[in-house]
Amino acid sequence: MKKSILPIILLLILTFGSGVFAQEALFRSQQVVSPEISKGSKVTFRLLAPNAEKVQITGDFLPTVKVDSPMGQVDGPGKADLKKGENGLWEFTSEALDPELYSYSFIIDGFTTIDPNNPFLIRDVASVTNIFIVGGGHADLYKVQDIPHGTVARTWYDSPGLEMKRRITVYTPPGYEKSNEKYPVLYLLHGAGGDEEAWISLGRTAQILDNLIAEGKAKPMIVVMPNGNVIQDAAPGEGSMGFYKPQFMIPGTMNGTYEANFNDVVNFIESNYKVKAEKSSRAIAGLSMGGFHTIHISRYYPNTFDYIGAFSAAIMPREDATAKVYSDIEGTLKKQKDNGYQLYWIGIGKTDFLYDANQEFKEMLNAIDMPYEYVESEGGHTWRNWRVYLSEFSQRIFK
Repeated sequence: MKKSILPIILLLILTFGSGVFAQEALFRSQQVVSPEISKGSKVTFRLLAPNAEKVQITGDFLPTVKVDSPMGQVDGPGKADLKKGENGLWEFTSEALDPELYSYSFIIDGFTTIDPNNPFLIRDVASVTNIFIVGGGHADLYKVQDIPHGTVARTWYDSPGLEMKRRITVYTPPGYEKSNEKYPVLYLLHGAGGDEEAWISLGRTAQILDNLIAEGKAKPMIVVMPNGNVIQDAAPGEGSMGFYKPQFMIPGTMNGTYEANFNDVVNFIESNYKVKAEKSSRAIAGLSMGGFHTIHISRYYPNTFDYIGAFSAAIMPREDATAKVYSDIEGTLKKQKDNGYQLYWIGIGKTDFLYDANQEFKEMLNAIDMPYEYVESEGGHTWRNWRVYLSEFSQRIFK
C-alpha cells in the first residue's frame, strides 16, 4: 500500500510545487498603477519603496539638460522628484504632455532602475527604459490600431562579402503572403550602438507602416532592417557571440566594409521576396551612422536607389578611413545626380550635435547643383525626431 501511494505523493509535489514556482513573478509584483494617463494628458508615476530616502524620475518628457555622451555633450532627459506618501508610496504627476512615445526610468537613492509596474520596455544600446504613449496626432501612428497588419520576421541571409550568415529584420505589408503582387523595398539603417532590432523596437516601424498604409498615405512596401555592425552576425543575445553588453561604437562599422558589401543584402531580398527589382522601387534611409551609410552606399552604387533619406546623418568619413568607398566623394555624388533619382531627403534637429555637419553637406550639394529636400525640426539626436522622419519619408516614396 505504501509503495503504491508514494508515486502519487511525488506527482502531487511536482505538480503543485512547479505551479508555486511558476507564480513566483506574480507574488513579487506590486499592485500599483504606473504610469497612469489622465484625460488631460497628465501622467502619474508611482513606486512603492518604503525604505527609500529619495526617488526621482528621469525621462524624455521632462525638460532636457546637457549630458556627456560618446558623441560629446548632447541633450539628455531631465529629472524630477517624487513625493513620498502613505505606506511608502512615491508619486509624481507630470504637466500635460503632447502626443508622443516617451521613455523613462526611476532613480532610487542614486540607483537608476526600471518601473516594476510597467512591463513595457525598450533597449537602446545597453540602456533599458520603460515606455508609454500619449495618444493623438502623430503619436497615433505609433499605436497598434484595429486595421490590417503586416508581418515582422527575423531571418538569416548569407553575406559572401562578410563571410558569414547574418540576421535581418523584414517587414512585409498586410496581405503580402496571399498576394501575387511585387512590392517596392525600403532599406532602413540603424545608428551606432543599434542593430537589426533598433528600428522595429525603438522606431515603431511596423506600427507606422501599418497605419500609413491603412490610411492610404503610404504605398504597401517591404522594409528591410539589416545589422550595420560588420563583426556581428546578429544583435547581442541573438547570434553566435551569445549574451554580452552592447557597445556604442563597434569596430568596423564606419570603415567602408558595410557599404562595399551592402549588395549582399539587396541580392538576398530580391532573390527571396516578391519585389520589384528596379531602381524606381528601391529606397534607402538611415539615422545617424545609418544616415552615413545611406549617403555613401547610395553614391557608391549611384544607379541603385531612387529614394535616399538621411536622418540626422553623420556625414564625412574619419581621416583614417581610406577604403575605396570613401574616395572621390564629390565625383560620385555628381554621378549619382547625373543618373537621376526621385528624392534626396535630409532631416536634422536644430540642436542636433550633427547640425553643422549637415549644413556643410548641404553646401557641398549646392555647389554641384544636386537637388535635395531639407527638413529642420526642433530637438536633437533623438528617436522622437527619427520616428517622425520615417513617417514623413515613407509617405513620399514610390509614388
